[in-house]
Amino acid sequence: MSVNSPLNISHWLLAALSTKMFRYYEDRIPQDASVLVVSNHRSFMDAPILMAALSSPIRFACHHYMGQVPIMREIVAGLGCFPLEANQQRQQRFFKQAQLLLKSKQLVGVFPEGTEPMVKFTQPNSVGEFQRGFAHLALRANVKDLAILPVAIASIEEINTSAVPLKLLNLFDPSEPLFDQPGWHPLVIYNRVAVLIGRPYWITSQHQQLYQGKQAKTVVAELTEHCQGEITNLLREGSY
Repeated sequence: MSVNSPLNISHWLLAALSTKMFRYYEDRIPQDASVLVVSNHRSFMDAPILMAALSSPIRFACHHYMGQVPIMREIVAGLGCFPLEANQQRQQRFFKQAQLLLKSKQLVGVFPEGTEPMVKFTQPNSVGEFQRGFAHLALRANVKDLAILPVAIASIEEINTSAVPLKLLNLFDPSEPLFDQPGWHPLVIYNRVAVLIGRPYWITSQHQQLYQGKQAKTVVAELTEHCQGEITNLLREGSY
């Protein structure tokens, strides 16, 4: 593994920020399988925290603006993240790229809460509504031995400060309505953080068959609710 690999960069960042990480239920991490990692999201540190916790590089989809902003763009590239497109083809291209990565048994990471918890000050261990795109990806991908792995990042002690005005980010991505408002982009730095690994949800041929038929909405909702429920419960556990 090279010195500048995403995993080494993740360990370096945690060390540089003096972040203490505690990992729980690592025995739940699937071995020799394609894994889609699903997690809550409040900090720029979440991607490196998850890589360090799972001891593996993870290819994260990130917001389009992160690939445009100087310094952030270089960090994103170093961590192996792939920014989403700004145009209407965003989801289709993401599905295609993620499917190729999963087929090659690279870990792919998704933050289903979207951008909102990153640009608004939120309470530690709170979790927003999950968007269902990751469930559609998992059920549509023609990948054998695919596990969806919910992981909770539970902040124990953190520093909250401000990074840049949201209006400034509007210059890099005018299509994002969240940037067209007053206020500042929060910056959350974890001093101590617990990473709790949830029960994996394995995608079976039966799931895929249901997704192709009239039960599609049901199976998508079930997968989404499993991940959101696991993460919510683990966050509650991690806050004690």
